[in-house]
Formats: sequence, structure tokens, C-alpha cells
Amino acid sequence: MMTGPDTLTSRQRELLALWFPDADLIADLSWGLIGTTVLHLRTEHGDVIVKAGDQRDVHIAREIRAHRSWTAPWLRDRRVGRLLHADDDARMLATSYLPGALVQETPAETDPEVHRQAGALLALFHGHTACADPSWWSHQREHVLEALARPHRISDGMARTARADVSAWPDEPAVLVPTHGDYHGRNWLVDGDSVRVIDLGRADLRPALEDFTRLSGRLFPAHPACEKAFIAGYGSDPRAEDRSAWRRMLLREAISTAVWAFGVGDEEFERHGLRLLDDLLS
Repeated sequence: MMTGPDTLTSRQRELLALWFPDADLIADLSWGLIGTTVLHLRTEHGDVIVKAGDQRDVHIAREIRAHRSWTAPWLRDRRVGRLLHADDDARMLATSYLPGALVQETPAETDPEVHRQAGALLALFHGHTACADPSWWSHQREHVLEALARPHRISDGMARTARADVSAWPDEPAVLVPTHGDYHGRNWLVDGDSVRVIDLGRADLRPALEDFTRLSGRLFPAHPACEKAFIAGYGSDPRAEDRSAWRRMLLREAISTAVWAFGVGDEEFERHGLRLLDDLLS
């Protein structure tokens, strides 16, 4: 009987045995930076991915919600795993396994065709639903100011400048759509000619701009052909439609990255956030 690693709670072990009583562990894919366990299992009905969070986890609930509510456009062509089981209280879910090679740090990461498909997939996801939120930006202002009050290694001068900038953000409404929240090559697979999407642990209703931040901050500046292909696949460029909101989104991303990465000890990601912040405020 499959029991899983020691990181699982007793309830999560019970669910694992109930859902997949005869499963074999193929690989433990957990990151180690956060309290989420990710397992690749082989069952009599095929391979599956199981995710389980600890008591501080918020990613599992987001992923369950995304699978239940927004992934239909991707499921039609098997571009995302299908939700098989979920238990909100236990912070645990299981999806079908997606074959393919991870895009990040491979030649596919700078392949314009991969980015064209990724842009088209994102347009489908964003187009699933939309709603207006009159207080979204005011809540983001509070969220970023709270982040700046937590431990970080942003310089005192930069933190003061950032705090003044964020405090001046306008109270304007935003149109929210389903967003992936971490949309780039680390969460794309290539299988033959098809691009697929994994890891919906940061999915939420946000402005569409959210899903342009990671690519715009890291890959697009050095690979304009990929950027052009991504925009062609998506069908428009929301960054150009509201440059003020785009700058706010980038500033939010930079601060959140620097603070979160410091908190979990991811120094490379922290340096990336600090560089973004310096570029925006210098």
C-alpha cells in the first residue's frame, strides 16, 4: 500500500491509500523551498501527480479552484492535467500525469513557436470568464505595503522610494480574469509539437497583466522574437493598453519577489526581484 513520504499528514496518507491503493512512487518532485509535497505515482489506471500542502499552504486551494472552475478550455486538447481527486480540508489533490519535457533551461525556452502556443493557451484561459473589481488596486496597495513591512534585504533608500510610490497608487477598478500566476517556461511542457501547462498553485482572478510579468522581467528582453510570437499567439498586448497599470504590476512583482524569496531562502530569485526593483525605481 502506498503511504508516501514523511512530509504527509496522517489524513493525507489515508487519502493517498484510498485514492491509489496500489500505486508505485516514480519520483518525489517537491521543491523543498515551501511545504508542498509533489509526487509522481504509477497506478493501474495510468500515471498521476499528487500534491499535498502543509498547514501554511495556500497553493493547493488555488489549484483545486482553478481545476474546478477554469481549465475547461485547456482540457479539450489535453493541454493541462485533469483533476481526479481533491480534498480542500486536507490540502491535497491528484491530477492526471502530463507527458512532456520541461521547457525551462532547454532550447525550447527560446523557441518562438513554443511561445506562440503559450500565448494562445493563455488567451483561452483569460477568456474563460471576467469580472470587475472596484477595489482590486487598493487591496494590492495594502498587500505590497504589508510586504515591505516584513523582513527583506531591500535597501532602506529603495524601500522608502518604493513605499512612497505604492502609497500613491490610485483607487481604480480592474477587470479580473483567471490567471496562472507563474506563467513561463518552468511551468510549460513540450510533448511533440504541443505545449502544455502545469502547476496552477498560484492561479487566481487578477488582471491579465499578471501573466506577462515573469516573461517580461526575465526572458523577453533578451529574446524579442519570443516576445513577438507570444503576443501574436495571445492576440493583443495588454501591457501597451494601460502602461500605468503595467508599471504598478511590475513594481508589485519586484517587491513581492524580493520579500518572498528572502523569506524562503531563494537567493537567486531574490536577486532577480532586487534587480527589477532597481530598474523600476532608479
